[in-house]
Order: sequence, then C-alpha cells, then structure tokens
Amino acid sequence: MAAQTLIENCHVVTVDTARRELESASVLIDGDRIAAVGQGPIEVGDDVTRIDGSGCVLTPGLVNTHHHLYQWITRGLAADHTLFQWLTTLYPIWAGIDEAAVHAAALGGLSQLALSGCTTTTDHHYVFPREGGDLLGAEIAAAGEIGLRFHPTRGSMDLSEKDGGLPPDSVVQSLDEILTASSDAVNRWHNPDPGAMVRIALAPCSPFSVTTDLLRESALLARELGVRMHTHLAESLDENTYCDEHFGCTPLQYMESVGWVGDDVWFAHGIEFDDDEIGRLAATSTGVAHCPTSNARLGNRICRTRELVDAGVPVGLGVDGAASNESCRLLEEAHQAVLMARAKGGPTALSTRTAIELATLGGARVLGRPDEIGSIEPGKFADLVLWDLTTVAHRDIDDPVAALVLGAIPPIKASWVHGRKLIDNGEMQTVDLDSVTAEVATQHRLLIDRAG
Repeated sequence: MAAQTLIENCHVVTVDTARRELESASVLIDGDRIAAVGQGPIEVGDDVTRIDGSGCVLTPGLVNTHHHLYQWITRGLAADHTLFQWLTTLYPIWAGIDEAAVHAAALGGLSQLALSGCTTTTDHHYVFPREGGDLLGAEIAAAGEIGLRFHPTRGSMDLSEKDGGLPPDSVVQSLDEILTASSDAVNRWHNPDPGAMVRIALAPCSPFSVTTDLLRESALLARELGVRMHTHLAESLDENTYCDEHFGCTPLQYMESVGWVGDDVWFAHGIEFDDDEIGRLAATSTGVAHCPTSNARLGNRICRTRELVDAGVPVGLGVDGAASNESCRLLEEAHQAVLMARAKGGPTALSTRTAIELATLGGARVLGRPDEIGSIEPGKFADLVLWDLTTVAHRDIDDPVAALVLGAIPPIKASWVHGRKLIDNGEMQTVDLDSVTAEVATQHRLLIDRAG
C-alpha cells in the first residue's frame, strides 16, 4: 500500500476549475497523487502521516517557466548594463563553463527555487563550449538530487560575432551539430509519460543569436519528436530594431514565418507585443513566460500581462537567469507581476489571485501539463507547498492570498514533489546546502579566473 500523508487544518487555495478556497480544510496524499480534498476532516486509517497545517496556506507547487541555471555562478556582473551590453559582457565569461560549473550552478539555483515554493522548473541552456562536456546531463543530475520536476531545454546558438550575432565563436555550433545533439537529448532523457520528472524541449536562443535555418529546422525536428519549443522573444526595443533591420518585420512576425507559433511553443518575456500580436498568440495558444524582476533589472519595458491574460494567452511566471535576477525566488515573481501590472494599468490591472494562478496552473499550461499539476484536485500529482503564515510578518494580514503575494516570502512548513517531501520546517531534505554553497563559490572563482 502506498504511503499516505494527510495535511489538515489549513487554508487551501485549490486553483481548481471553480477556483475554490477552503478554510480549515484537508488534503490527502496517497503515494504520488492527491487522493482527496475536503472542507474539514477526511477519514483516514491509523497509519497515515498527519501534518497539522494550522495557520498555514496550502497551494499547488509553483511552476517556473524560464531560467538559465548556469548563470547562478555569475551573479552580480554587468549590473548596470542594457540587455545587449549585458550579453556581450557575459558571453566571454560563460564561454568557460564546464560540467562541474553547470552542476554546481544548477544545485544552487534549484535549491533557491525549491526554497521559494517551486516544484517544477524549466531551464533554457544554450551555451555549449566545445570542451564543456555533458552540460545538459550535469543539470539533469542536479535536478534529480534536489528532487524538482524538471523541463530542461536543449538550447543552441549558430550565429556568432563574425556572422553579425552577439555570442563569441567559441560557444556557437553548426546547424548539423545542433540538430544531432537536440535529437540525442530527446532520445536520452525525454519522458512523455504522465508524471514524468524530466521532459526536454528544443530552444534556439533568440532571433539575434541563431540563423533562420536553425529556427526552421528546430521547429520541424521538435514536432517530429513530439517535444515543445522555447526561445526568447520580444524582450526589448533593441530586439525590435534588430528584427526590423535584418528581417523587415517584428520579432513575432519573424517567428511565425519559420513555424514558431502554436500550443507547443512558449516565448520568454513577450514584452513588446502589440494588440494584433496578442490576438495571434491567443488564437494559436502560444505561451508566454513573464519574468517581471529580470525585465526590470535589465531596464526593459513592462509586459502587457493583463492584456495577455484577458486574451486567453497561456501565461506563466519565470525567474529568468540569476545573472539578471540575483534572488531567483519564484514567489517573488508573483509579487512583482502584480506591482508591474498595476504600475502600468492601475490598481485593478492584476489581482493577487490571478498572480497565484499564473505561478501555478498558468505555468503548468505553458509547459503543457495542466492535467497533471498546477492545481489541488484529486488525481493530480502531489506537488504542493504548505506556507507558514504564523510569523510576525504575516499573522495579522487578513487575506491569506494577499499575505502570500504582497507580504514577505513566508517560511515553508513543508513541500512535496510527486508525493515526496522536499522541504520540512524550512529545511531541504534532499541536499546539504552548506556543501552546495561551498561548491558554488569554488566554481564561481574558477570560472572568473578562467575568463581572466
């Protein structure tokens, strides 16, 4: 018989079809799935593990839809640069990453995500130095150690400085190398089964670092293999200018011309879409990963989140890479999403509950998993976070959802991924954080020394 855990006496934010919130409620985990959700007690046997959630809020696990884990060991660099200046400064440093660096960075970044309520994350890895080794394998191993559900992407770049792109020659690959490596990554790691802990997507980096042929061929390959597609798009005015000068169109028009719209595609950032383009995204169910903290850190404009949501575009939240968001706390993105939307559209532009939905079910929809995760419903996988609101920072905030989204990030009393406890009373149960921190520091020093 599968192990059972009963979480009781908590406020449950279900994000289910009816968007129910249940006070003094209970949720039963049976093995890797949610078995029951109810107001008040649930009848269980004597051998169940009981968790008292008094004073706590239970939410679905948060879903991170955009990240660059390797950047965890290059935080704090180029802190006052534009996007293009930031990239050209950091590319020569990133050119020195290897398996050890990526593994350490992934352990650090994934630990921080877990401690901020994340249970599922993607990663956009597109820097593959020729002597770097098995970089995708290194971060997949790290995710297995931490215990997060993981959607890494096999990213790519084939347009270097000498060809008019931004990255140095040492980190770009040929079209054939990229397509072969992409196919190999899917065959090696992708699991299409329900509840899979690892799924792969294909992810050429951006319109200004890849060729048209790579975008077109990657789309054909992804659809042949049955995996999703991801890239940066419409992030800055510089990108608009680049696409207009090189292709005579907007970034989205360019991506449409190479087959990059559809319910198997999601774009990171999506700041610069006009009304017609938002309509096109909605009509094709093309997703957007909203990264408010990174957008602000790099001085880009504010994403039109309210308009995207109202149009029916799948929208999730992303922390983006640690070199443009040094904190990388996923719950903080819900907070920033509300503030940014209201700064642009007024006090009713985005509600706290919509922000929680973007962080959970919205992210699950972007990653193609709304039937598996993202809400608290019987039959879904048990990816859950129990937030402690009994602290001095939270106890007297009348609305528990406002406490989550607008207050300080609460301690996590417990979290589960696939029914496995990941955090207990604020402590990671799967890795030693002191060891992780020491290895991150070591790899940071080695990388900076390597870059001179």
